[in-house]
Amino acid sequence: MNYRQPMELRHLRYFIAVAAHGSFNRAAKILHLTQPALSRQVKDLEEELGVPLLVRGQNTVKLTESGDLFYEEAREVIARANEAVQRVRGAARRETLRIGYAPSMIAGIMSVVLEKFQSTAPRVRVELTDLSSREINELAGEGRLDLVISLGIAVTKGISGFQWSELRRLQIVLIMPEAHPLAKLKRIPPKRLRDLPLIGLAKGNYPEYAQSVRGLLKPFGVSPHFVSLANDSLSTLFTELEAHCAATILTEGTVSIMPRTFVARPFVPMLPSTAVMIGLSTLRPNLHAETFARMMLEEVRRREK
Repeated sequence: MNYRQPMELRHLRYFIAVAAHGSFNRAAKILHLTQPALSRQVKDLEEELGVPLLVRGQNTVKLTESGDLFYEEAREVIARANEAVQRVRGAARRETLRIGYAPSMIAGIMSVVLEKFQSTAPRVRVELTDLSSREINELAGEGRLDLVISLGIAVTKGISGFQWSELRRLQIVLIMPEAHPLAKLKRIPPKRLRDLPLIGLAKGNYPEYAQSVRGLLKPFGVSPHFVSLANDSLSTLFTELEAHCAATILTEGTVSIMPRTFVARPFVPMLPSTAVMIGLSTLRPNLHAETFARMMLEEVRRREK
């Protein structure tokens, strides 16, 4: 007799992890399971449902049509189960949505989306935390964030247990005090940065920054000349820019939060734009996080029209 265990929540969690990461191997590491054990659990789920959910390749997996449908349903079931557990345990009288983000990535957008979200979910306490890319990676990895908004390059190394979508793209600009010699130009040829004193973001909190800037300028035969690297916030960076009358390379999103005595200039030819990513936890699905992410995407698309 062939005995199959009835479907349990853990089967849904296992399937969600495999589907989100497109690999049994990566999902097994995140779930702290062996790959054969994880594969067996997902196979049991398919046998219980009577339909294949995954197309298995040599190193990757893809969702079947049934799997794609079941994935969305499973995420909702797990999210509701997590919320039910939180209520029963009395973890909090009000539900909490924890968001880690870099303000310059969504300046002028977050406040609008937050107001819309709070009008539809007034009992949800939203915890907004301004974080560096290192802090975002650490907190997300520790399961202390439900939703993350960060530069794509900062998350390419992967935050385990998160599923990512591109929110928007931002152009790269040169920012400097009004008194800077290059401020009189309307556009900046990248070759003008050769030997130009630059202030950047330090590796401690922004491990991807310096390498990214070097990659952007390399096609033009330019190596960035960093005279200082700020390890704290952008306000510290701006202070150093004024002190050195230097320039910095950041995204256009920074323009709305930089001092009024600063100017931003685009490059010509334009440097490759950078992606701003929005990520949702796949191991701890949160319906409020999904709602907030959808509102954020809708607001960005509305502004792009």
